[in-house]
Amino acid sequence: MPVDIYWRIHMEGDQPSLRRRVNSRGGFTPGGTAPGTRDGRDDGYTHADYMAEVARAAEESGFAGGLLPNFPHTDDPWAAAASLARETTSYRFMVAFQPGFLHPVQAARMTATLQKATGGRIVYNVISGGGGPAQLWWGDKVEHDDRYARTSEFLDVLKGVWAGGHTHHGRFYRVENAGLPAELTGQPFPEIFFSGSSPAAIDAAGRHAGYYLSWLEPFESLAAKFDAVRAHSDTPPKFAVRVDILARESEEEAWVEIEQGWRARPVTGEDHQGDSEGVRRSRSFLAAAGDDHRRLEVAPNVWGGFGHLRDGPAFGLVGDYHQVAERLDRLLDLGVDAFILAGIPHLEEARRVGRHVLPLLKGRTS
Repeated sequence: MPVDIYWRIHMEGDQPSLRRRVNSRGGFTPGGTAPGTRDGRDDGYTHADYMAEVARAAEESGFAGGLLPNFPHTDDPWAAAASLARETTSYRFMVAFQPGFLHPVQAARMTATLQKATGGRIVYNVISGGGGPAQLWWGDKVEHDDRYARTSEFLDVLKGVWAGGHTHHGRFYRVENAGLPAELTGQPFPEIFFSGSSPAAIDAAGRHAGYYLSWLEPFESLAAKFDAVRAHSDTPPKFAVRVDILARESEEEAWVEIEQGWRARPVTGEDHQGDSEGVRRSRSFLAAAGDDHRRLEVAPNVWGGFGHLRDGPAFGLVGDYHQVAERLDRLLDLGVDAFILAGIPHLEEARRVGRHVLPLLKGRTS
């Protein structure tokens, strides 16, 4: 069975390693490598140049495409996809977006334009937001379950507009005879990767997702979540998992890297004030770990401390190349059909994982 493997494209700046939690590569950090300086002057190497370098490296390393995340502190993924598509040939761009901040008619037109310009290389990562201050940054005060109801209606309208002649009178949207310009019709509709761990999210995913996307969790919990999605869908989606990777020649070398990052991590209190079920689930798996980084290994090579070393989900895989490949193969056995992998720094780790891990996957066919 073919497996699509994506590589995350940083949108917020990149760390030089897990031992230094500062976004000194790209992004908007003063004194970073983009822009760099030469002879005291701006060398012209921009954040966009670094993102393009990562995208090219990932494509050359065998990845099908890249996730373009979307947060208040990142570049806009729609604009980035348009720019990066010209730097690659077949690489797909998974645009993350929250439906609440974009009208479905405009989303359809933007997407069809990009599909036509890129030869059909746009993929959706539909997210409904984690609540709290980040959600308010967007000006969104809609409650958790209502955000998923809005997302579901948004996708109903978008699909209708794509088909043409669509009229809809709903709770969140109203359109009359909406469709795409004739020049944009007939483009392939993007695959939908749908995120969310709450019952409301799972219900919406069962209706709309081509792929149900989850953060990595302990494998038994992940399998139970997949079963819940299947139970809410007449036509179950495929499944995808977002996984951080720290793979080295030896397991000892990989854990030394983790230990050094753990010692250098900033010690801060809980700062998430939203209503994300995914965050709550991750914390529940790690509540008894304390301050011992090895106790965050909840199963062989499955480590829950990545959130302390960089922004993002807690769980990832740590080990030698064969161990990490075996864990990914185990996920394939659980029903995973696609991966979004990531590593710090994004550039070098794309090459490392592409060269040393992907060829070892037994469950992957080219």
